[in-house]
Amino acid sequence: MVESSARTFSGCLEALRARLAEPAPGLIQLLTGPRQVGKTTLLLALQEAEGERAVYAAADGPEALLPGFWERLWAVVEEVAARKGKASLLLDEAHLLPGWSGRLKAEWDRLRRRKLPVHIVATGSSALHLATGSRESLAGRFERTVLSHWSAASLADAFGLAPRVAADLLVREGGYPGAYPLRNDVSRWTAYVRDAILEPAIGRDLLALAAVRRPALLRQVFGVCAASPAQIVSLQKLQGQLQDPGALETIAHYLALLEEGFLVAPLSKFSMRPARQRAAPPKLVVLSNAFLAAADPRGAPAPDVDPARYGAWVENACLAYAWSAGQRVSYWREEPLEVDAVVEGSWGAWAIEVKTGTVTQGDLRGLAELTRRNPSLRPLVLCEPGAFAAVRRMGLLAMDWREFLSGGPPT
Repeated sequence: MVESSARTFSGCLEALRARLAEPAPGLIQLLTGPRQVGKTTLLLALQEAEGERAVYAAADGPEALLPGFWERLWAVVEEVAARKGKASLLLDEAHLLPGWSGRLKAEWDRLRRRKLPVHIVATGSSALHLATGSRESLAGRFERTVLSHWSAASLADAFGLAPRVAADLLVREGGYPGAYPLRNDVSRWTAYVRDAILEPAIGRDLLALAAVRRPALLRQVFGVCAASPAQIVSLQKLQGQLQDPGALETIAHYLALLEEGFLVAPLSKFSMRPARQRAAPPKLVVLSNAFLAAADPRGAPAPDVDPARYGAWVENACLAYAWSAGQRVSYWREEPLEVDAVVEGSWGAWAIEVKTGTVTQGDLRGLAELTRRNPSLRPLVLCEPGAFAAVRRMGLLAMDWREFLSGGPPT
């Protein structure tokens, strides 16, 4: 397996610990990612590792609302640095502070001028909030680390699950660790996903931006995406499913916001011609199957009862996992041929077809044609073990989709 640890909890923790060990002051470390994946837990782990050199502060805590919070915080940080030789400020939910990026810029510049040995790590639930502020004020002063949605391997490690069980769980319920203890109580589990993850992400992180002028439309766009996992949907067709009319440019903008918020990835078409790639309709991938289960009153599909919906959920989980692992994910289609995903990045270059039922030669004509035209793409069929022999007879590489969700494509 070639899964990158860079976006996992352990990978992010290791990377940030290494940067805090460098001479201070270094670049500001911005840790971002979806809600409820462990960013605060990671900061607390850094606090424990740093010991008395660490100063933890939460911008969403009551003390942050008091006058003089920012000044008192830096007085403590400088006192620790003077006493211990170096200090690390761990600032949780930094984007909730008014003018947070300008404040951090001013303090970082002051640290550099006075050569104060202070490191800064700041977190935020929305990539969009952090990226907007950092691009405006912190250019050249920060590094960004992403703690992404949990993989099947992370679930298996955290909860002592067999890899296949963790992969099945990822398809049925997503990978939120806080939801795991509630998995046997559907109503509580659904309420957790909606109230602790979806509503804050859409209702607070995204709607707090001035760019979102039609919040009801944004919610409807997300609802259509959740009802269309791993489907290619033109903006015109998506527009026709909305209760409120909206310009195509607005819908495209809201899809981009949903991607910045780690909710939906509108995949582009793979093409050697960029203009054609931009004109193609997006393939909608919901970045956690927890959103599918929470939005669908039927719940998770069973493979023997609803094979088509089950296949779509498995494909969605595989493509979301590749996106969350930092790969560049697209799709390919030239009627009547189609390939589920083209994955490029640290994993290599792959053309991937996902099949949960029987596999025939006709099912893989698109895969064969795409890799014939683009020899740099390695063909891979993610399927059930019972289909391995049929895939291999066609001269293609087969892999259990559960193994893929546990560690990516084969080396």
